[in-house]
Amino acid sequence: MKSWAVDQIDMSPHLPEILSSSNEGRVIALDLPAGKSLEDHEVHERAWLIVVGGHVTITTPQGDEVEGGPGLLAEFDPRERHEVTATADSRLLLLLTPWPGEGHPGALSLKGKSEVRQRAAAHRQA
Repeated sequence: MKSWAVDQIDMSPHLPEILSSSNEGRVIALDLPAGKSLEDHEVHERAWLIVVGGHVTITTPQGDEVEGGPGLLAEFDPRERHEVTATADSRLLLLLTPWPGEGHPGALSLKGKSEVRQRAAAHRQA
């Protein structure tokens, strides 16, 4: 058995701490200072976000919004876009499964990674 006192881990803001990682999933702790955001983004995996401390507002491009403090649990489908904004200094726990998810750069072959980089470079030039 492994265990963590997530609310007591010494962390720096915006520097995620990977607590556990396997093919079944990944667990990440993150400190987000008040007024800062995990701007509009998506992950390749199914994601669960748990507020361990502080207070956040979570919004989607469709206008859905939820806010809450310790104990708030939000679930996101793979590739579901969302933004997380801390309204107070906050500690978050993110669970991703499976790890890495389909299409995640870590799951790609070297050829696949090269193709993704080429598409990204072409997109930046456009």
